Amino acid sequence: MLKGMSKLLTGDLLKILCDMGHGDELVIVDGNFPGVTMAKRLVSFPGIDAVTLLREIVKVFPLDTYCEAPAAIMRMTDSDQASGMATPAIWGEFDAVMKNEFGPDTELAKIERFEFYERSKKAYAIVQSGEERIYGNIILSKGVVK
Repeated sequence: MLKGMSKLLTGDLLKILCDMGHGDELVIVDGNFPGVTMAKRLVSFPGIDAVTLLREIVKVFPLDTYCEAPAAIMRMTDSDQASGMATPAIWGEFDAVMKNEFGPDTELAKIERFEFYERSKKAYAIVQSGEERIYGNIILSKGVVK
């Protein structure tokens, strides 16, 4: 154990975060996401929600300031929008965490579902949460420590 460190930041997760280089992507996903199928490296937290994981990870994770969209969520599908599904509440929670850690100008890009999947397959690692809400997925691009 480490003093003053969140117990959610396990050795496996810390190694992944430390080994990532600038521009590498980390994906935090909900419990429905096909993480095992898509991940090059997978760390699972089945009992922890995605917002809690994001909150702890961004405390030690520098966000890329050299790319257009260093944080992205999966856009709702056309069929979900057409059915009248409300905007996922988790998006507001993700946004609040990101703005709190990186400043009020931090924006979450919205990318199409299958583009999100393709980026996830190429990502350095996937962190699978136990999040039960749909659209509880976010991609983070690692920056440099200044």
